Amino acid sequence: MPNRTIIIHTNRRQLELYEGNRLIKSYPIAVGKGSTPSPTGHYSVATKTFYPGGVFGSRWMGLSIPHYGIHGTNNPGSIGQAVSKGCIRMHNHDVEHLFQRVGVGTPVIIQR
Repeated sequence: MPNRTIIIHTNRRQLELYEGNRLIKSYPIAVGKGSTPSPTGHYSVATKTFYPGGVFGSRWMGLSIPHYGIHGTNNPGSIGQAVSKGCIRMHNHDVEHLFQRVGVGTPVIIQR
């Protein structure tokens, strides 16, 4: 895999994929609600799963912080909102696009 990094801006509800310093793609997301915010910090993609089922949509990328991940959704109307239990939700077509472009070990930076 190329040298790629995911940067998540929780306040802007946006996930950005970079290759080196070059922005490849930006995606709208949903983030954690006030009582269960998305955890800020530096992590990495730890696992990748096709069709995890239920509310996780078509893809799951588990982070190096247990119980948190980047995933699709069965509720596309939630994108752009602060509604999750801390995970990063994406439209299924967007998470599928991202899933193909990152590997296990890809750095993930979550910031406000």
